[in-house]
Order: sequence, then structure tokens, then C-alpha cells
Amino acid sequence: MNVRAQPILGLAGKAIRKGTLLATSTWWCYRLKRIGVELGSNVTIIGRPIVSVYPGSTVTIGSNVVLCSDSRSTALGVSKPVTIRTLAKGATISIGNDVGMSGTVICAAKAVRIGTACLFGADVTVADTNFHPIAPSMGRRYAPIPKSEETDAIEIGNDVFLGAGSHILKGVAIGDGSVVGAKSLVTRSVPEGSIVAGNPAAIIGSVGDTR
Repeated sequence: MNVRAQPILGLAGKAIRKGTLLATSTWWCYRLKRIGVELGSNVTIIGRPIVSVYPGSTVTIGSNVVLCSDSRSTALGVSKPVTIRTLAKGATISIGNDVGMSGTVICAAKAVRIGTACLFGADVTVADTNFHPIAPSMGRRYAPIPKSEETDAIEIGNDVFLGAGSHILKGVAIGDGSVVGAKSLVTRSVPEGSIVAGNPAAIIGSVGDTR
């Protein structure tokens, strides 16, 4: 192959991939609207997400949100697609404007509310339910999802960074500007501007100290 032709072919390949991603994103936005998701403007969907809306529940995704389920399109790659699911009537998932997610799982039996300008590293999990009862009255295998309380709701503030592989459990509130270290298990609320890490996550610093 002519050496001079290689850059041209490379540019053509990039243009084709960009066009394919745009077309795929447009189709997924249409698909999500068809199943009842409320979408803002300029939402970008890369890869094939899994989204389900329980009857009588709501899922809202703000403007300029990016949902990435394709390892080729994010530095760390992802082990699974973005998964967004409401699990009960009345449940709510709300994602604010300018949020980026890669391989993120969000499940809500009550409510998961996410502010603006948040960044979710690869393979973050946010779930406001235990999925299975701790002490079931019947066999554990067939017990239904436990009834949710208002205190189970998860609140994630504005400009929050959740490190890769972190897990946010029910009842947690994370204050504006906070950072959660990779692989952390967050079981308690996090004050504004805090840096937390570990299992269970504990405060190890303040964002203000790093500036």
C-alpha cells in the first residue's frame, strides 16, 4: 500500500466510525424515549445499554449526558454495559445535566437522584435496595425485593466523582464536589467536598486540601 494513502485511509476510518456512533446513539435515544425515558438534549449513547422502566416509575436523563457501554470508547474499558433499571411502581431515577457514565449500573426500588456535572468511572454500581431480604419469612431464593422506605433513597450531589468499581449502597447521600476512591464500598453519607476510600469507605481527605 502507498504510504501516503495510509493517513487518508485512517481519517476515512475515523470518519466512518464517528458516523456509525452518531447513528447508533440517535437510534438508542429514540428507543429510550419509546419505553418512557425522559431525555434532555444532546444525549450521547455509545454501545448497547440496558434500560428498563417499571410500570408507574420514572427515569429522567438530563442534557449533555454520555452513557458509554463500549470499551473501545473509554480508557479503562468496561466489563458490562450501562444498566439503568427501576424495580418498583413509584421508583425514580434522575440523572442531571453534563453527567458521564461508563459501564455504570443504577437500580432504584425507591429513588436514585444524581446532580449535574458528575463523573462515574468504569463499572460503578449505585443501588438503593438489598435486592434480597436479610431475614426472609419464606425461602430466600423466592423472596421478593424488600419493601423500600424513603430513607433508602440515594442522593448524589453536583460535581461528584465516583472512582472505577465503586459501590454506593442504599440511604447514602454524597455531598457536592466529593470524590469516591476506586473500588470503594460507600455505606454512609459523605459530606460535601470530601475524599473517601476503602471498604467500608471512610474520609481520607478533603478536595480543598489538594488544590
